[in-house]
Amino acid sequence: MSGRTLYDKLWDSHRVADLDDGSSLLYIDRHLLHEVTSPQAFSNLRLAGRKPWRLDTTLATPDHNVPTEGRALGLDGVADKIARAQISVLEKNCVEFGVPLFPLHDVRQGIVHVVGPEQGLTLPGLTLVCGDSHTATHGAFAALAHGIGSSEVEHVLATQTLRSRKHKNFRIQVDGQLADGVSAKDLALHIIGHIGTAGGTGYALEFCGSAVRALSMEARMTLCNMSIEAGARVGLIAFDNVTQSYVKGRPLAPSGAEWIQATEAWADLQSDPHAVFDRELRLDAAHISEQLTWGTSPEMVIPFDGRIPTLDMARDALQRLDWERALDYMSLQAGQSLLGLPLDKVFIGSCTNARIEDLRAAAHVVLGHKVHARIKQAIVVPGSGLVREQAEAEGLDLIFISAGFEWRDPGCSMCLGMNADRLEPGERCAATSNRNFEGRQGKGGRTHLLSPRMAAAAAIAGALTDPRSLSCNP
Repeated sequence: MSGRTLYDKLWDSHRVADLDDGSSLLYIDRHLLHEVTSPQAFSNLRLAGRKPWRLDTTLATPDHNVPTEGRALGLDGVADKIARAQISVLEKNCVEFGVPLFPLHDVRQGIVHVVGPEQGLTLPGLTLVCGDSHTATHGAFAALAHGIGSSEVEHVLATQTLRSRKHKNFRIQVDGQLADGVSAKDLALHIIGHIGTAGGTGYALEFCGSAVRALSMEARMTLCNMSIEAGARVGLIAFDNVTQSYVKGRPLAPSGAEWIQATEAWADLQSDPHAVFDRELRLDAAHISEQLTWGTSPEMVIPFDGRIPTLDMARDALQRLDWERALDYMSLQAGQSLLGLPLDKVFIGSCTNARIEDLRAAAHVVLGHKVHARIKQAIVVPGSGLVREQAEAEGLDLIFISAGFEWRDPGCSMCLGMNADRLEPGERCAATSNRNFEGRQGKGGRTHLLSPRMAAAAAIAGALTDPRSLSCNP
């Protein structure tokens, strides 16, 4: 008899009932809220006379719309009226319904997908949802996590359950050792370039292999975060000592006798040796290099020293049309190298790459250099107030500031252009965020996705470049 996958185990342990239409009702252990997708949910609860089923499983913090400078002014520092209203409504709703909140002035405030793990709200073996597609981030903890819509936010608040359909299982095994400088972001982009942005549709991705086991928890979060960009709502990594060490001592993590019981239960959070997967992919880590996107989709990616594919390399007419449109939007040519391509702005941040390890990697490249005169703006946005504090304690802020970067307060920032940090039409940006769609960072803006190390090097060079070309970082 074949064993079960990690996804199977998480699903089975949370399945409340199987419904007539083939879907199932799942129990939800944790729920993260932010200001964009929660107002309708709270409003409907109010209209129906309902209250949240449990308050100790939920945590809210504003992140999408928050300003990343002028934070001392509070809501008065939010210039956009709609953004200010959404943040204000979140605060009022949380007070009214008793939902725990990290508001703008709280040092724990930050991007939900940074805050959840940081606080220990995200734990192995749990189900976790949030009204944001990058909730797959939390699967790095061997947790079943994915994004939900506004109506589902209401349903989870009211019932602590969610109607879901089970996905198939897709194992992505990466063995060997990643080369120096190659990060989890590069690994994620390489995988997406290999299977495409629809390659994971209908699947729960499980990342495994010696190269994945060697990743830190922060790097694992980056990898799982990008699962949605491969079309999968769920990304998973099995529990191990790395997971346990990260979780231990977090404010909301178990302690004492409960910690011992929890770790014993978590030990089984891995796929059984004979588990059957519906699809599998094996990669050699040694063949993966630092990556750059050239187009308007994360799958339009090449090795940093490669060339944009020519149109005759498209798999079909539809992909050829996509490439033609992307090349036109990005003002690039088929067969072109990206190295030396001038930039206007550089953004280091987002739920993908705004943790302390990301900032350390970028600061290591920046040390001893200055932002190129060509760069109009280079900003570093920590993922939370606690990440910001730690970076400042290590002196990373001084490295960035002395080089000419702007050191900001936490938030989603330029990742999605819903706040004051955005691109102007025609501007080209190197960004550590997760999406490079048309207009994602601002109408008419052009985005190249890359790692923190690559983004830092680009700011110094004023163009997309090989980080090894900088004199003090061989």
